[in-house]
Amino acid sequence: MSNEMTIPQDMIAEIRDIMTSARQNVAVQVNNELLTAYWNIGRVIVEHEQGSSERAEYGQGTLKELSKTLTKEFGKGFSLSNIYNMRQFYIDYPKFQSLTGKLTWTHYCELLTISDKDRRQFYEKECQRSAWSVRELKRQISTSLYERLLLSDGKANKEKVLELSQKGQEILNPADIVKDPYVFEFLGIPDKKPILESELEKALVRQIEDFLLELGRGFMFVGTQQRVTLNNTHYYVDMVFYNKELHAYVLIELKTAKLMPEAVGQLNMYLNYYATEVNEEGDNPPIGIILCTDKNNVTAEYALGGLSNNIFASTYTYVIPEKEKLVEQVKEVLDGWGEETI
Repeated sequence: MSNEMTIPQDMIAEIRDIMTSARQNVAVQVNNELLTAYWNIGRVIVEHEQGSSERAEYGQGTLKELSKTLTKEFGKGFSLSNIYNMRQFYIDYPKFQSLTGKLTWTHYCELLTISDKDRRQFYEKECQRSAWSVRELKRQISTSLYERLLLSDGKANKEKVLELSQKGQEILNPADIVKDPYVFEFLGIPDKKPILESELEKALVRQIEDFLLELGRGFMFVGTQQRVTLNNTHYYVDMVFYNKELHAYVLIELKTAKLMPEAVGQLNMYLNYYATEVNEEGDNPPIGIILCTDKNNVTAEYALGGLSNNIFASTYTYVIPEKEKLVEQVKEVLDGWGEETI
């Protein structure tokens, strides 16, 4: 008989929770102290810079010497680029109270690369609300999420810009979760390469975490090829999700061609089935999204018009959008909106 005592698993679990919580609290405290220190270093630099009679010389020479001195005394963390970031940190966030301990210094360094204040505030708020990692934040910036949201409903105006910068993306109704286009660059599929719908579906499932990130906040994956049986005939929904913020199932149909009216009718049938057979108490009406390579605005308008169910058509691309082009499109819409209000 063994003399070893068996330690209760609930005891181990309780100790594990204590240690996990302690480590998280330490990490938060260290992060807050680091942000405080870097903000104050930025403040000192700016104040001395403003008091210098030779500001240009100050910027070119003094910061280099400061970087060398601090690195020699304190070690890593005081490279010239980091010194510049500390300075910019204070300039862009002059009120320390506006900072959040939910984001790390690395998050803020990435946000500091965004010169437009509205865009930066949007990504900052979304980063907090969606708990993006630095990698996820970089992806959302590189794929121009801000511009795509502004253009997704076919319009952009100054009120929308202000709303996004102050509140982030608010999900209050089904249309709020829809983007146009969706960007699947994480699949590594060359643009214009022919691909079957089943292959696209499998590729998205293999990269489900990235797909969920692209779909947005609140999405949970339910499954693929979810069966719908009507009159002893089986049909299959390509992909089914549940959105926690809208309390609704989201049914996605993948089309590797342009939008066709019959696809709308089929998805409408699926939504009616889910509303009757799958929804439980507390669930809102299901939402349908058709992801296609192209949608003719006239066709989409007539195919989607007059439906009682929430069905949307969006395009997708395998390449990161041309940021300059998206920015220009937003600018054109905003300029046009300004002319209309004169």
